[in-house]
Formats: sequence, C-alpha cells, structure tokens
Amino acid sequence: MPAEPGDVEPWLSPGWVVAWAETGHLMAVDLTVTASRPPEGYGVTVEYLEGVIHARVSDAAGRPAAQGQAALLGETAVMDRVVTDEAHRRRGLGGLVMRTLADEAVARGAGTGVLGATDPGRALYETLGWKKHAAIAECVYRP
Repeated sequence: MPAEPGDVEPWLSPGWVVAWAETGHLMAVDLTVTASRPPEGYGVTVEYLEGVIHARVSDAAGRPAAQGQAALLGETAVMDRVVTDEAHRRRGLGGLVMRTLADEAVARGAGTGVLGATDPGRALYETLGWKKHAAIAECVYRP
C-alpha cells in the first residue's frame, strides 16, 4: 500500500508483518516521446498484446539482454518487470527499455507513467525524470 512501512506496522492484524526487504517507492512521471535508439550491438522489439506493451532488448546474437512491460489503463501506463540481464548491465539498457515503453505508451494515448520501484530501480528511474510520491509498504501474512 502507498504508506510508510513503520506507519502501517502497528495497524496490522496478528499474523501480518511488514516485508521490510520488499518495501519500495511509488513513482510517477509525465510521459514524453524520446525517440530512443539502442546502443550498437543491440536491437529492440516491441509487442502490444491485450493492453500491455512488451519491450525486449536483444544482443547481436539475438540473446535476451533486457525487458519490461507497461499496462495501459486509460491515459496511464503502469510500468512493470523492467530487468536487465546481469551480463548486460551498465550499458543503458534499463533506460532504453523505459524510454521505449514511454514512447509506445504516448503513441497509444498515455500521458502519465506510474510504477513501484525497488531502491536500485528508484536510482535509475530518477535519472529518467521519475519522481517519488510515496513509500510502498508491502505486507505479508505469516501465521
């Protein structure tokens, strides 16, 4: 839920706990077109299925390097599952995925992007103009 984990914890019923390692950040941005291009040796494919944009980055041999998806809900794109393969990190591929998803979402009428970020993800998203609006407290039931 969008709240500080420490504020939520006293309100939890018996058996429920804050998953401190899984707490995150609710972030948003006004989407803009970037006309992003992959770095040399990489290619991007985009697929739109049932309201979800899938962006995949492959290396020169066609192996997966990074990917992500965005669900379109009216004028909002909810970014999710953005990940870069460990062997391809630090090459701007996570940013490429985010910009590709934004470009595709804008082309389909979205104006706002929303996501839940981990701490490492937050660092990337802030470099792309995303702003934190709230903490996300993740709670799990452990009887």
